Amino acid sequence: MRGRLLILVGLVILLVVIVAVVFLSGGLPGTRPNTPATTPGVGQNVAQVPTAGPTPTPIRFVNIVVALQNLPRGYRFPTTIEELQNVVAYFPWPEDAVPFNALKEEDGGLETVLGKIARTDMFREQPVLSNLLVDNLSEIANVGSDAAAILPSDRVAVAIPINRQTSVAYGIRPGDRVDVIISMLFVDVDEVFQSLSPNRITLFSIKDDGTIEFIEGIEGRPEQTQLGPAIIGPSERQRPRLVTQRTIQDALVVWVGDFPLRGDYIGVAPTPTPVPQQDQAQDTGAGGATPVPPTPVPPPDIVTLGVTPQYAVFLTWAIEAKLPLTLALRSATDASRTTTEPVTLDYIMNEFRITLPGRRDYTIEPAIRSIRQLLAGDEISLTAGSAQPTTP
Repeated sequence: MRGRLLILVGLVILLVVIVAVVFLSGGLPGTRPNTPATTPGVGQNVAQVPTAGPTPTPIRFVNIVVALQNLPRGYRFPTTIEELQNVVAYFPWPEDAVPFNALKEEDGGLETVLGKIARTDMFREQPVLSNLLVDNLSEIANVGSDAAAILPSDRVAVAIPINRQTSVAYGIRPGDRVDVIISMLFVDVDEVFQSLSPNRITLFSIKDDGTIEFIEGIEGRPEQTQLGPAIIGPSERQRPRLVTQRTIQDALVVWVGDFPLRGDYIGVAPTPTPVPQQDQAQDTGAGGATPVPPTPVPPPDIVTLGVTPQYAVFLTWAIEAKLPLTLALRSATDASRTTTEPVTLDYIMNEFRITLPGRRDYTIEPAIRSIRQLLAGDEISLTAGSAQPTTP
């Protein structure tokens, strides 16, 4: 009995020892400890615990004014919101990237663009900045010519000659609007020869021996008269028929006279004419200096107009044909288009009720053979059988 008790105690002690050995050796083979290592960095594996990242901040956008199309330097923006929305519009832009001088919707962006002028070229989808808008053409950037900057997008510039009579006595100025009046002379020509009528007629006869005998050429046309067949010829050269009509309406006067060679003239003060040194201090004998008379400025002889491309071709043709062109100054408030009648001798007789004077058996003395004619500028001629002009 005692021996069995000792055996039982021995088994319990053996079981305790086995359990202690297994516990101290890290568990049974094929198992992992339930407790992670508590001290990292000493050769033990550290458990990776997933953690949540930071919440992203949403990007804030603001509406700013951008260009919807390419806009040239000097472009004048419309003066109404309806027309302006075809040129610029609001576009959402990241608030952190908005230029400091951008035009924001919250600050009344579109309203600040009305009637402004583009200081430089603007490109499509480019933000419209406050420093790119000016109120006066003199403030635009010095790139290109000022003439191109003030031309409307549908106009081109062409220069035509003028004098005192055709330029409203030199009264037109840049920015005015004018109409162009043209005068033409018409004559009859032979359709084949394109020469003045009547044609020159050369008579000939065929002799018995078959040779041809030519008679001296005669200008005229063969007709049957009371005295028999005859050649009717002109007593003088054919008189042209004059017609005058208004052609181009509301053309823009870009400049009067020659442009500055640099091309910039808006807001530029004229350069004073230097006075020769020898004329600055001429003693008059009374201790004073002789005042130097101002240098006379020659009147302009050319004007530049802004017209449509087709009308530019017409003006070039008229200049090449040496046709007289007269400018009629329009009111600054008149942009209408009206139709005019071409003026001929028949129009004058009918419009002003001029009757053809009858033939009488009496007249006045001396005979009236010419009337006052405006030949060129201020020259007035009273011709009496002579083509030489006289000065009154």
